[in-house]
Amino acid sequence: MSTQVEVARTRVSGALRRRGNWEQLAKFCVVGASGYVVNLAVYTLLLRGFDVHYAPAAVGSFLVAVTNNYAWNRLWTFRATRGHVVFQGLRFLVVSVFALLANLLVLTVLVALGLDEILAQATAIVLVTPVNFIGNKLWSFRVRRR
Repeated sequence: MSTQVEVARTRVSGALRRRGNWEQLAKFCVVGASGYVVNLAVYTLLLRGFDVHYAPAAVGSFLVAVTNNYAWNRLWTFRATRGHVVFQGLRFLVVSVFALLANLLVLTVLVALGLDEILAQATAIVLVTPVNFIGNKLWSFRVRRR
Protein backbone atom coordinates (compact mmCIF):
# COMPACT_ATOMS: atom_id res chain seq x y z
CA MET A 1 0.00 0.00 0.00
CA SER A 2 1.36 3.43 -0.86
CA THR A 3 2.32 5.96 1.79
CA GLN A 4 -0.27 8.46 0.52
CA VAL A 5 -3.09 5.93 0.86
CA GLU A 6 -1.97 5.07 4.38
CA VAL A 7 -1.81 8.76 5.34
CA ALA A 8 -5.29 9.32 3.92
CA ARG A 9 -6.65 6.29 5.78
CA THR A 10 -5.11 7.56 9.04
CA ARG A 11 -6.60 11.04 8.53
CA VAL A 12 -10.07 9.67 7.77
CA SER A 13 -9.90 7.31 10.73
CA GLY A 14 -8.85 10.17 13.02
CA ALA A 15 -11.61 12.42 11.70
CA LEU A 16 -14.24 9.74 12.33
CA ARG A 17 -13.13 9.45 15.97
CA ARG A 18 -13.34 13.19 16.74
CA ARG A 19 -16.50 14.04 18.65
CA GLY A 20 -16.47 17.60 17.30
CA ASN A 21 -16.85 16.35 13.72
CA TRP A 22 -19.96 14.35 14.70
CA GLU A 23 -21.37 17.38 16.56
CA GLN A 24 -20.80 19.53 13.47
CA LEU A 25 -22.49 16.92 11.31
CA ALA A 26 -25.49 16.88 13.67
CA LYS A 27 -25.73 20.69 13.60
CA PHE A 28 -25.30 20.68 9.81
CA CYS A 29 -28.19 18.22 9.57
CA VAL A 30 -30.40 20.38 11.83
CA VAL A 31 -29.62 23.41 9.67
CA GLY A 32 -30.12 21.25 6.60
CA ALA A 33 -33.50 20.14 7.93
CA SER A 34 -34.59 23.77 8.24
CA GLY A 35 -33.28 24.40 4.73
CA TYR A 36 -35.07 21.25 3.57
CA VAL A 37 -38.38 22.59 4.90
CA VAL A 38 -37.71 26.03 3.38
CA ASN A 39 -36.68 24.47 0.07
CA LEU A 40 -39.73 22.22 -0.18
CA ALA A 41 -42.12 24.97 0.93
CA VAL A 42 -40.82 27.44 -1.68
CA TYR A 43 -40.59 24.66 -4.30
CA THR A 44 -44.20 23.61 -3.68
CA LEU A 45 -45.38 27.23 -3.72
CA LEU A 46 -43.65 27.88 -7.05
CA LEU A 47 -44.72 24.54 -8.53
CA ARG A 48 -48.34 24.41 -7.37
CA GLY A 49 -49.11 28.03 -6.51
CA PHE A 50 -47.47 29.74 -9.49
CA ASP A 51 -47.40 26.82 -11.96
CA VAL A 52 -43.63 27.11 -12.50
CA HIS A 53 -41.88 24.16 -14.23
CA TYR A 54 -40.13 21.88 -11.72
CA ALA A 55 -36.55 22.78 -12.81
CA PRO A 56 -36.84 26.59 -12.39
CA ALA A 57 -38.86 25.98 -9.21
CA ALA A 58 -35.93 23.92 -7.88
CA VAL A 59 -33.51 26.76 -8.68
CA GLY A 60 -35.74 29.35 -7.00
CA SER A 61 -36.22 27.26 -3.89
CA PHE A 62 -32.47 26.58 -3.83
CA LEU A 63 -31.70 30.32 -3.73
CA VAL A 64 -33.95 30.85 -0.72
CA ALA A 65 -32.75 27.70 1.10
CA VAL A 66 -29.04 28.36 0.46
CA THR A 67 -29.37 31.80 2.04
CA ASN A 68 -31.05 30.26 5.08
CA ASN A 69 -28.42 27.52 5.34
CA TYR A 70 -25.40 29.79 4.96
CA ALA A 71 -26.60 32.12 7.69
CA TRP A 72 -27.28 29.29 10.16
CA ASN A 73 -24.16 27.31 9.32
CA ARG A 74 -22.01 30.41 9.72
CA LEU A 75 -23.63 31.44 13.00
CA TRP A 76 -24.02 28.02 14.59
CA THR A 77 -22.57 24.91 12.91
CA PHE A 78 -19.14 26.23 11.98
CA ARG A 79 -19.05 29.17 14.39
CA ALA A 80 -15.49 28.44 15.53
CA THR A 81 -14.18 28.52 11.97
CA ARG A 82 -15.82 31.68 10.72
CA GLY A 83 -13.73 33.49 8.17
CA HIS A 84 -14.40 36.63 6.19
CA VAL A 85 -18.14 36.68 5.47
CA VAL A 86 -17.79 37.44 1.74
CA PHE A 87 -15.04 34.92 0.96
CA GLN A 88 -16.64 32.23 3.08
CA GLY A 89 -20.02 33.03 1.54
CA LEU A 90 -18.62 32.71 -1.97
CA ARG A 91 -17.06 29.33 -1.17
CA PHE A 92 -20.36 28.22 0.38
CA LEU A 93 -22.17 29.35 -2.77
CA VAL A 94 -19.77 27.42 -5.04
CA VAL A 95 -20.25 24.22 -3.03
CA SER A 96 -24.00 24.83 -3.00
CA VAL A 97 -24.13 25.35 -6.78
CA PHE A 98 -22.40 21.99 -7.27
CA ALA A 99 -24.92 20.48 -4.86
CA LEU A 100 -27.72 22.16 -6.85
CA LEU A 101 -26.41 20.68 -10.11
CA ALA A 102 -26.28 17.22 -8.53
CA ASN A 103 -29.77 17.82 -7.13
CA LEU A 104 -31.13 18.81 -10.55
CA LEU A 105 -29.61 15.70 -12.10
CA VAL A 106 -31.16 13.40 -9.50
CA LEU A 107 -34.47 15.32 -9.62
CA THR A 108 -34.67 15.05 -13.42
CA VAL A 109 -33.94 11.31 -13.34
CA LEU A 110 -36.51 10.68 -10.62
CA VAL A 111 -39.20 12.72 -12.42
CA ALA A 112 -38.38 10.91 -15.68
CA LEU A 113 -38.85 7.62 -13.82
CA GLY A 114 -42.36 8.75 -12.89
CA LEU A 115 -41.86 9.88 -9.29
CA ASP A 116 -44.04 12.76 -8.11
CA GLU A 117 -42.15 16.05 -8.50
CA ILE A 118 -42.33 16.98 -4.81
CA LEU A 119 -41.29 13.51 -3.64
CA ALA A 120 -38.51 13.54 -6.24
CA GLN A 121 -37.21 16.86 -4.90
CA ALA A 122 -37.42 15.63 -1.31
CA THR A 123 -35.43 12.52 -2.26
CA ALA A 124 -32.86 14.43 -4.32
CA ILE A 125 -32.11 16.81 -1.44
CA VAL A 126 -31.46 13.89 0.93
CA LEU A 127 -29.19 12.11 -1.55
CA VAL A 128 -27.04 15.20 -2.18
CA THR A 129 -26.65 16.26 1.48
CA PRO A 130 -23.52 14.20 2.33
CA VAL A 131 -21.53 15.68 -0.56
CA ASN A 132 -22.72 19.15 0.42
CA PHE A 133 -21.55 18.64 4.02
CA ILE A 134 -18.13 17.38 3.02
CA GLY A 135 -17.60 20.27 0.58
CA ASN A 136 -18.58 22.85 3.18
CA LYS A 137 -16.61 21.23 6.00
CA LEU A 138 -13.43 20.86 3.95
CA TRP A 139 -13.56 24.09 1.95
CA SER A 140 -16.20 26.68 2.87
CA PHE A 141 -15.69 26.50 6.63
CA ARG A 142 -12.25 24.88 6.77
CA VAL A 143 -9.92 25.60 9.65
CA ARG A 144 -7.11 27.78 8.39
CA ARG A 145 -3.62 26.46 9.02
CA ARG A 146 -1.08 29.13 9.91
